[in-house]
Amino acid sequence: MNELDGLTALLIEPHSGMRANIHSMLNMCGLTRIEHASSANQAVKQLTLRSFDLVLCEYDLEGGQDGQQLLEDLRHHKLVSLATMFFMVTAEGDYGKVVSAAELAPTDYILKPFTADRLLERIARALEKRNVFLPVYRLMEAGAQHEAIEACIAGEAAHPRHTVDFLRLRAELHLFLGEANLAEPIYRQLAESRAIAWARLGLAKTLYLREQYEEAGSLLTELVQTNTNFVDAYDWLARTHTAMGELEQSQAVLGRAVAVSPHAVRRLRTLGEVAFAAGDDETAEKVLKQVVAKAKYSEFRDPEDHVKLVRTLVRKGDPVAAASVIRDLDRSMGGKGHADACSAISSALLHEYTGNEERLLESLNAAVAASRDLPGMSADLKLELARSCLAHDMAEGATSLVRDVMRNAADATAMDRAMSVMAQAGHAELGVNLAQETRQHVVDLVAGGAECARSGDYAGAVTLMQEAAQRMPGNPQVAFNAALALLRCLEHTGWDDKLGQQALAQLAAVRRLDPRNPKLAALTALHQTVLKKYKKSNK
Repeated sequence: MNELDGLTALLIEPHSGMRANIHSMLNMCGLTRIEHASSANQAVKQLTLRSFDLVLCEYDLEGGQDGQQLLEDLRHHKLVSLATMFFMVTAEGDYGKVVSAAELAPTDYILKPFTADRLLERIARALEKRNVFLPVYRLMEAGAQHEAIEACIAGEAAHPRHTVDFLRLRAELHLFLGEANLAEPIYRQLAESRAIAWARLGLAKTLYLREQYEEAGSLLTELVQTNTNFVDAYDWLARTHTAMGELEQSQAVLGRAVAVSPHAVRRLRTLGEVAFAAGDDETAEKVLKQVVAKAKYSEFRDPEDHVKLVRTLVRKGDPVAAASVIRDLDRSMGGKGHADACSAISSALLHEYTGNEERLLESLNAAVAASRDLPGMSADLKLELARSCLAHDMAEGATSLVRDVMRNAADATAMDRAMSVMAQAGHAELGVNLAQETRQHVVDLVAGGAECARSGDYAGAVTLMQEAAQRMPGNPQVAFNAALALLRCLEHTGWDDKLGQQALAQLAAVRRLDPRNPKLAALTALHQTVLKKYKKSNK
């Protein structure tokens, strides 16, 4: 039997002739379930709707976004699973650009021109390795990280030639769970016994996470000196400098990383933010302009990039350029997501600079109204807007923003930052009261849902917790209890397709918001039990 039979493939290629040619090669390899995408945007739409076993992506895409930038988007937004084999198809002349970005590495590269036999060889090799790691991937994606670690240990024994890969994955899982002390000996063992750059990087990560910044910085500095294209190491070195308050050094390191791998938008964004924080407005402007330009062709454009650029231009004393950026934001993204809120915030920055008090207050009011209960907008931007409101005697607007941030605070640190904004503006007592009110609100909602469930009103518990999840989409405790209420309702009252989909969505929210939750594995197990009870697929 053909080992590729039944696998699904997505072919991302802008030229119809080449698509037909590669399609034929895939058929010759035994693949018949093949979908096409002629652009990055089409690919994103396809991958949003379904998953594929194999993706073949042309590096030189048309429309402004290349294959590496697309892969960055797909990985960041989790549109390709761990089990998806992603192949970058590239001409030899572009290979150097593609292979330099270690953190965006696809499964493999295929250099053009190639034959069907060559393609089959690369796919078969990747498929063999994927099948070895598939049990671990499935546990990871189900949120069962501790079980995945046990599966790695079993995998090492069953597949000794993949021992190093299993050790690496096990160490990464420990880091993901916040267990740096358990990851460190694995990385140290590998780093001492083999000259593996990623093992030394992993060791540096464990030191960083344990706040041993000087030791981490020393190790990372040596690593980038001996591995000049290892961009992940640059990122962690920059992060270490920032943690030590060394913003100029952090900026310099990020600048070197961007020179090595210029296509990663998120690194550019970080460089722009660090440059701004360091007071280097020239670099911040240059880099943030690149971010806005590169992200223009992405399905995941972030209007907050325009706000950061406007903020930089205003501080530089260039209101004309700032106004131009706001017009571009309105023209290209107006009405989408939180673009209107970002436009109003940018306008407030501009009017504050020009001294137009009337227009400033109009913009602040518009920004507060547009930002209310807006989950797509970052907490940092909401708090920045709250600061501006407090500075212009708009305490009510600031209070609503801070309350919204607190309701969706993922941890105590996020709550403390929100309280700090109020305290710095002379409203410390109000900040404390808001925090207490928010915590009590969550406690009351969870208790109400639990009481409904205890009394047998499972539908009532679902209604209450779903309403809470809609109002507080970023709160991990609420997301967990909403998922639990949905699963208990399905378990006791029977299967309902709509509730089943909502339970799946809430489970995904818990994994995103609180992946280290020790109860996540039990929640995932309950989901599996419910699916088995009604003989439902997990897809």
